[in-house]
Amino acid sequence: MDHLKSNVFYRGKKGHLPLVDYAQSYWLVDSKGKKYLDASGGPVVVNIGYGVEEVITAVTEQMTKCYYAHPTMFTNAPVEKLAQKLAEHSPKGINRFYFLTSGSEAIEAAIKMARQVHMACGRPEKFRIISRWKSYHGLSLGALSVTGRTSFRKPYTPMLLDVEHIAPPYCLRCFYGLTFPKCQLQCAKALEETILNLGPETVSAFLAETVSGATIAAVPPPPGYWPLIRSICDRYKVLLILDEIMVGMGRTGRWFACEHYDVIPDIITLGKGLSGGSLPLSAVGIQGKHYDCLIEKGGFIHGGTFSHHPVTASAGLATVEVLEKNDLVNRAHQLGAVLGSTLKRILDENPFVAEVRGLGLLWGVEIVKDKKTLDPFPRKIKAADRIWENLFQHGIILYKSTGLAGRDGDALVIAPPFVVNDEDLGLIAHSLEKAISEVLS
Repeated sequence: MDHLKSNVFYRGKKGHLPLVDYAQSYWLVDSKGKKYLDASGGPVVVNIGYGVEEVITAVTEQMTKCYYAHPTMFTNAPVEKLAQKLAEHSPKGINRFYFLTSGSEAIEAAIKMARQVHMACGRPEKFRIISRWKSYHGLSLGALSVTGRTSFRKPYTPMLLDVEHIAPPYCLRCFYGLTFPKCQLQCAKALEETILNLGPETVSAFLAETVSGATIAAVPPPPGYWPLIRSICDRYKVLLILDEIMVGMGRTGRWFACEHYDVIPDIITLGKGLSGGSLPLSAVGIQGKHYDCLIEKGGFIHGGTFSHHPVTASAGLATVEVLEKNDLVNRAHQLGAVLGSTLKRILDENPFVAEVRGLGLLWGVEIVKDKKTLDPFPRKIKAADRIWENLFQHGIILYKSTGLAGRDGDALVIAPPFVVNDEDLGLIAHSLEKAISEVLS
């Protein structure tokens, strides 16, 4: 579509976008018949594939029964059943779920929820939030305030909330110039220092992605990071909010990424894969003890016209049931090992690849100008953008990540739907290697 002839307010400056016609499994087809292998699930959203009959049937049936019921007046079966299913798979104690429509909404609700928990428990002076640099939590003003990606924040800096940010567990580009394990997890210890500097009595929550996702391209934290963070939060009565909007619902080969690290949050946010991209759906899960405290003191002061929506919840319920029935979380674990080993075998020696890292079916490939010094390409070169465009023209879709080194730095994220096959994992890896060579050599 030519943006000059359209009435759509497009998200980018591209002159033309292909018009998608239909999608099935992990393939999209445009109006000219060209096929695209979706090797990133869009923005790491499509986990069970496209055109899943169970989801279509569930949504259609719910539309015919009741497509709206206000959550202050009614509950509904899809919401009740989805909450029950999530509780069965969630970290211990997370057994209450508040349903919304976007990740940004979930983050904002989680921040407010943490504040109200402290108020209900007799700690009204606790209001401050700490998050991390190089993080992504959404683009509404509250979510953007906790987000740590400079390029997204810069235009709106005067409008953002006062949120403290600490270094991420990004060992390749350690903020302290240290190496693991000699660093003794300085990036985690920084949380305690920041809490003490702000005043422990004022800090409400620490919010972070369990595995760093889009902004620094699939960086799992080093061993010991999350247990140390959890102990610091406990020491100062700071609630731990884990953002699993991208990495939850099986993406890392477990139902929840925090299962890899033996850490249990107070609050967890979900989205993206919760409905597999079929309908806008997100959720905030909270420890039952915190929910009970809130309810005793009058409930959560929050709301939304489309919260607890029966149709979106039916899509989420069907998605969870497909994950269960087809053992897709375990499949993500198994295929993730194949994808990771294939990417490393093909790309580890590439002079422009600094690191291949990831977990489950979420992998990142960081691109650099100099492999030894880790010097990035200047942002004006748009290395990741050009590699992405090369792949897109050849019918392979990945996800771009930029600004990994200050405002420079490039990476590509590979996160295909869990139904991808082994042969196409090889195609993805070889296509990426070819695109890097064609663009940068």
